[in-house]
Amino acid sequence: MFDKLGNLGGMFGQKDEGHPLATARGLKKIIDDIPRDNAFRALDEVVGWIESLRGANDFPAERLFETVRQLDDVAQPHLRRLAREYLNTARLTRSDEKRLWTINHGFWLQLAEAYESCLKIVEQKTKRGNWSKQALPMLAARLINALSELIKWEQFHYGPSPELVWRRMGQAFLVAEEHGVASKAVPSLGGRPGMTSPQAEYIRAVAFQAASMDSLLPLEIELAERLIEHFLGSFVFTAVAQVDSVYWVDLVLAEAPQRLARMPTEARPTQRFFKPAGAQAQFKALLTELECGGEFPSEISLGGQFAPRVLIPVLQHLVAYLAPVPPQRSHDRHRVKHRISVLNGLINAFVVFSSEFGGRPTGLQIESWVVENVSRGGFGAQVDSNLGEWMKVGVLLAIQPEGGENWLLGIVRRYHRESDKEARIGIQTLATKASAIECRPRTASSYGAAATLPALLIEEGSQAGEVRLVLPAHSFDLRENLEYQINNRRFLLTPVAQVELTADYEVARYRQTADN
Repeated sequence: MFDKLGNLGGMFGQKDEGHPLATARGLKKIIDDIPRDNAFRALDEVVGWIESLRGANDFPAERLFETVRQLDDVAQPHLRRLAREYLNTARLTRSDEKRLWTINHGFWLQLAEAYESCLKIVEQKTKRGNWSKQALPMLAARLINALSELIKWEQFHYGPSPELVWRRMGQAFLVAEEHGVASKAVPSLGGRPGMTSPQAEYIRAVAFQAASMDSLLPLEIELAERLIEHFLGSFVFTAVAQVDSVYWVDLVLAEAPQRLARMPTEARPTQRFFKPAGAQAQFKALLTELECGGEFPSEISLGGQFAPRVLIPVLQHLVAYLAPVPPQRSHDRHRVKHRISVLNGLINAFVVFSSEFGGRPTGLQIESWVVENVSRGGFGAQVDSNLGEWMKVGVLLAIQPEGGENWLLGIVRRYHRESDKEARIGIQTLATKASAIECRPRTASSYGAAATLPALLIEEGSQAGEVRLVLPAHSFDLRENLEYQINNRRFLLTPVAQVELTADYEVARYRQTADN
């Protein structure tokens, strides 16, 4: 995507006066020529110009930083537009998803390297003038922000963030600390309101990592980060471990923050310690407000308007994972090596749970996965990381253990790519038995004339007198009773509550009574 402008650096040689960006007038002309109405072209050109600066080794630090900063600023509206398209389009094709991800990820990759070049030049100067003292906090904040954006876009793909990113962020933070500007306020980045600082940007990255985002969808990850940013001042980040510190990080190591369950082997001056402190209580108060039907505070910027049903699961996640005691495993896990057959989606699950088609009907594209551990609540599996567009957190699975005849129903709750070829997922077992039924709304019209609704009925794990139904998305209506017939008996289903809603299906509770 960026190949068109990728070799600009070689066109200009090593002399600053030959580079179009070497003067303020040249920079202004190039920025003015960047298209305003085509985000892809605009970012392609910006990245090309940033790459071209690699060949301008003798740029003064102030000129290089000012050039990169202005190119960064002109790119931000286009980045926000494409990020919104990536996060809010319900069903991106795989090619469109890859294109949007690549251009966003590629921009932050090139920008971080450019800001690092600026920082190296500043650090190499034996006499640092007033310029470096004034610009260093903004430079360090922008560099840490660019690297944390890289981590976020890797998380959108549930991929492994290169551990080296944390050492690069740590280096920028240490430089800012050394010169006494780590907490100096500078304007917030990426068009967001308010002020930030190198320390604030680093704490935001640590809190993001601590929140264990691999069980959230990309839009939920973005909302979680926005909420973390709003309450950032309530987190505590110290050079000395406190009694209730939860995570630690060493600024010189290529290693992400670790839970204090794994203690550092020795105390070092580059270690820092993190705890949610008052932030968790604020997340909890906001969650309670929304669950009670309250309004979402207008002062919290989420980049758009979102319904409570979208925000509540995100807040529940943050309350759980940014707690003084993060979640522990509910059940012991046991290591195994066992193959399973897997089908995805409600329609495929309906087929295999229906007695009409047999337990393993032909013609279905069945995946074969390797289970690595099991527990009472579910299991972990090793999979190919290039499964297809359907693989995501929240997808519904029908699962059959190798050598068995029964099918289980599960939901992907965690997804993490270990490499370009291998991923690991965590699956929650929703039911070990389910019945495929066809429901009809209970209306005054004749039973045979009502439209049918395919569903999976689950009795196990339900409250007394209730069942759970897995329905097509947006089928649940609290005002509408359903009915179905099985073994020549008719049953009435009275809606109780929606349990979960995804783009493909929903789970709801119903009271069930025999219709005599």
